[in-house]
Amino acid sequence: MSNQYRTPKYTLLQKHKIGYRMMLILALCSHFSLSSANMPNAQTLIQQLGIQQQDVANLNQGQIVFFNVAESEEIELAAGAAMYLQASPSQIMSYINNNGLISIDTAVTASGAIPSQATLAAFNGFNFQPGSNEATNFLAATPGSQFNLSTQEFQTIQAANSALPGAASQLYQTILLQRWQAYRQNGLNGIAPYDRGDGTEANPGGELQTATQNNSVLATYFPDLYNVWLNYPAALPAGAVEKFFWLNRQVQSRPTAVLVHRIIMNTANSGVILSRQFYAGHSYNSNQITVAFLPYLNGTLIFYANKTFTDQVGGFGSSFKHSIGEDKEQSDMTQLMNSFRNALQ
Repeated sequence: MSNQYRTPKYTLLQKHKIGYRMMLILALCSHFSLSSANMPNAQTLIQQLGIQQQDVANLNQGQIVFFNVAESEEIELAAGAAMYLQASPSQIMSYINNNGLISIDTAVTASGAIPSQATLAAFNGFNFQPGSNEATNFLAATPGSQFNLSTQEFQTIQAANSALPGAASQLYQTILLQRWQAYRQNGLNGIAPYDRGDGTEANPGGELQTATQNNSVLATYFPDLYNVWLNYPAALPAGAVEKFFWLNRQVQSRPTAVLVHRIIMNTANSGVILSRQFYAGHSYNSNQITVAFLPYLNGTLIFYANKTFTDQVGGFGSSFKHSIGEDKEQSDMTQLMNSFRNALQ
């Protein structure tokens, strides 16, 4: 885009910031498990993803390169990035296991693992600041885009005794538990739509189904894992490990709850990570990413594909919104990947 658009692009992106930096962090913060998965080699994946030869030369010199990830819906933002690190896959995995990467995301104010037999107590760490505008607005919430809630959830809030101390936090904790339970029991079909008012809804379950069905790399090289990801709940393939957790994170200067499902598989020298945000409290509807670590030259090639669904890039001016969203996404991805590179040096 021409220089005349840089200032409005920045302004609009501050208003509609999606949190791409967090998404890669969420995918990478995990433990790996042994697997005999048949990983593709890096050259094969470079060709399949359509990375051009001139970009391969830049990649070999340590530059971050981007590749196209197809978008199938107007409200979808998709992008891919690759980076070569002169560190072995085992070194990268060891760093992630020992340090995690969520620590570099200062916007996360609280987080917690969700055990397989979770009760309401698992979400006790998610809280609004007592008397805050966010808590007050939540207790007065009605269908629309301010909060991502179902029709039934809005009705529950409206019927609750909002005068009780901590009412907003307790109500939200209950909603998080119920949404996690519904996803665990029914997968994508269990994700309640967001009531936008006037008879309109956002459908995060359908969005994530679309994102999964369009993941040709996963379907080609990991058909068993692909089927689990698409048809969850289902038995995990041998060597795969899943984890659920919640976050309270500042998005657009507001606290928001995020529910994450993550599956990891790896061999002795390569790995694949799937991360799905099946609930986000506001600003975007859902997110799904795939990250792969493969041996390459004297180190490791990292592939990262991101799909985010947000109403904020749909409707009037969608092309312009997509353009600025993609620019900001690449900027955030570059910043995070460079931070990861620096941490390993």
